[in-house]
Amino acid sequence: MVSYTRHMHRGSAICVLLCLAMVLLSGLTAGAQSGAAPIVVGEIRGVINPMTASYVGRTLDRAQQRDAGLVVLTLDTPGGLETAMRDVVQHLLEASVPVVVYVAPQGARATSAGMFILMASHVAAMAPATHVGAAHPVSLGVELDETQAEKAVSDSAALVRSIAEQRGRNVQWAEAAVRENLSLTAAEALDEAVIDLVAADLPALLTALDGRTVAVGGESRTLTTTGAPIDELKMNLAEQALHIISDPNIAYLLLSLGMLFLLAEISEPGLGLGAAGSIIAFVLAFFALGSLPVNWAAVALIIAGVALFVIGLLTDTEVVVTLAGLVPFVLGSLMLFAPFAPSSPAAPTVRVSPWLIAGMSALILLVTFGVLRAAIRATRLPPQSGAQRLIGMTGIALTDLAPTGDVRVDLEQWSATALGEPVQAGEDVVVESVAGVRLIVRRAGDAGGDGPEPTNPV
Repeated sequence: MVSYTRHMHRGSAICVLLCLAMVLLSGLTAGAQSGAAPIVVGEIRGVINPMTASYVGRTLDRAQQRDAGLVVLTLDTPGGLETAMRDVVQHLLEASVPVVVYVAPQGARATSAGMFILMASHVAAMAPATHVGAAHPVSLGVELDETQAEKAVSDSAALVRSIAEQRGRNVQWAEAAVRENLSLTAAEALDEAVIDLVAADLPALLTALDGRTVAVGGESRTLTTTGAPIDELKMNLAEQALHIISDPNIAYLLLSLGMLFLLAEISEPGLGLGAAGSIIAFVLAFFALGSLPVNWAAVALIIAGVALFVIGLLTDTEVVVTLAGLVPFVLGSLMLFAPFAPSSPAAPTVRVSPWLIAGMSALILLVTFGVLRAAIRATRLPPQSGAQRLIGMTGIALTDLAPTGDVRVDLEQWSATALGEPVQAGEDVVVESVAGVRLIVRRAGDAGGDGPEPTNPV
């Protein structure tokens, strides 16, 4: 009976294993039969900068290497650098793999440079409650005169017309979005033939794309998205780091840290941690500022404030000059991303948090009045070790100094040379200077000292 039961258990186990094997085999067979090429999914978030262009290029290369059937780029951007935008547009126009740019999630936008990127895709899609447009060119950090501004607008209008013609989209509206800063909701963009479809989320988008025919490199391709594996590609660490520092608060923080490191280096000269930290922080800060609408007059104010901090450190003016330096520093910080002329609605809205400005100002005051000033005062104190510390001390001649001999100073015996008249053994001497390991002394009470003689143990 026991043997029969064991056979029954073994038979059941074998059946279960066979069923599992059949399920796995059927899944693999179905995947092989579907033969759907993978879909590479990436995302573009925040200000368009060189790292964005590099990431898009890498994503398209990855899709080509994997023989992907489709690339989907989710987009949410207020705009960014024109040069970076043109690089992204070139990547999309020259792509050998169908590219869908999808403005998502709900509440996202594709304004300014983002509109050009959306228009350059093979398939343009948007989620509900998103918008596109406001693509009037904006100067970052400099004010253009009327002629230069008109040239910039004409150039951008020509670019968007060529993109719209290439992709078969509404050329008239695209140009008006540049010249007149027009914007559309997702539903309006679909009605105006600016985009190809509206989808609530990524699964709905892929369902809507299945079986759709697009032209890629002069050839028609039918998209197969049902059952296709998804390959998500994020920015790598280097791209993420450089993209993150383009945040105005991070850029300002790096600029402030560079100045703190510079103050530290000035207080303790020598190519050390202060100099290295200052160089690294400034390089990263100016890389970030290059992709933001910077008011360079504000940068000049910040530099003027730091110059006053340095003067306060190195002179006896201390509190007055340091507090005076705080005024241009704070004003420059508040105006850092605020151009003098009214900016276009297409411009990315960037500003530094007032709390961050207050925190950095307090930190600079604390460091300037505390750590750095203490370090400078320490360098001005008399040496605390070696023969130099003996200068000004009183000792006693152990032998006649005519002019050389031995003396005892601070309970230590030293070779010494007398200045002026010879010194007899037992007479008091004062250390004038040090030459190597020999003390230069004079008889106590002789002319040459200032004020009363110091008294020290001998």
